[in-house]
Amino acid sequence: MSLLSPFRTPWVDDPFAEAMRSGTGPLWLRRADGHRYPLDVERWCAPPDAADRTLLLRCLHRRLPTIDLGCGPGRLVAELQAYGLPALGVDVTRTAVDRALGLGGSALCRSVFDRLPGEGRWGTALLADGNLGIGGDPGALLARTAELLAPGGVLLVEVEPADLDDRVTVTVEDAAGRCGPPFSWARLGARAALVQAAAAGFRPTDAWSAHGRHFLALHHPGPIR
Repeated sequence: MSLLSPFRTPWVDDPFAEAMRSGTGPLWLRRADGHRYPLDVERWCAPPDAADRTLLLRCLHRRLPTIDLGCGPGRLVAELQAYGLPALGVDVTRTAVDRALGLGGSALCRSVFDRLPGEGRWGTALLADGNLGIGGDPGALLARTAELLAPGGVLLVEVEPADLDDRVTVTVEDAAGRCGPPFSWARLGARAALVQAAAAGFRPTDAWSAHGRHFLALHHPGPIR
């Protein structure tokens, strides 16, 4: 596909795909007003760090099949599987999925809104590394996550450190100024995330911070019968 095509796909036909191939940045999400949010490519492509391990330990404590939504290069999925926990990563970027597979993780190149294996049977779901922003509509994403979880399932989600609720249009930009196609994204702090989560049927069970990153654990009782 030509990079000049009007049908380019975010994360697929943009600098992010190349960064997933090389494992290096820098990359940013660039808003229309010029403001940029850094994407931590090197951390995502490195082994899990101390903050990641707070997520992993919670998954391992539950000992239930785990799905990582927006898994990127797969460091979390690969680590969980190395400990014998059934896990699956989902990401729209083929180069990221290939990297996850190369680490020994199980991953699918698919949207979280596509049909996925084990719908309604996952014990734990992950939305790390800002992936609560996927699609620019956190309410729709959380409702979709609830569909994937088994009754009593838990979502572990990373939120922004600031008290914010931003819905923005962004592009992925690299150090040379090359940009991908525009797409919708969201950035939510804990308070806004909890409001959206409640509307999707989740209730909070834990909140913690580690090395400057912030997380919530959200329980979903399942459908009311």
